[in-house]
Amino acid sequence: MRKINLIVIHCSATRCDRNYTEQQLTADHLRRGFSEAGYHFYIRKNGDIKSLRPLAKPGAHVYGHNAHSIGICYEGGLDEQGRPADTRTPYQKHSLRVLVLLLLRDYPGCRVCGHRDLSPDLNHDGKIEPQEWIKQCPCFEASKLLEEPVTEMPGWGG
Repeated sequence: MRKINLIVIHCSATRCDRNYTEQQLTADHLRRGFSEAGYHFYIRKNGDIKSLRPLAKPGAHVYGHNAHSIGICYEGGLDEQGRPADTRTPYQKHSLRVLVLLLLRDYPGCRVCGHRDLSPDLNHDGKIEPQEWIKQCPCFEASKLLEEPVTEMPGWGG
């Protein structure tokens, strides 16, 4: 069994007004030379959680950290004009929260972070700051994911 100490959140870097299926994501990763999708999980805009890679197998989602991490990607991350933005739907926020809570139960003590938070510390001050990010993915503060307020789901409740 792999030693897991990171849960890394990604976005697909696709526009929020367009669909990007798990089949398209997998095909794009295959074109890049991967043997399958690099992420373990993919969360569609409707909140569906797609399992893409067995947890027992290292991912291919963040250079230098794949051996000991789980990769979760959500559909979106770019606004209608193609600029980085937190485009998560209420359904994605809910599913991401539930998935991370379940993974933390199975892998206690993991650090939850965004892909951007694993960028090199260029000024060597011990912090990864926005000017050091290689990319903005996932376009929100992933380490604070479980502190976000729980929003009511459209169509749920009474």
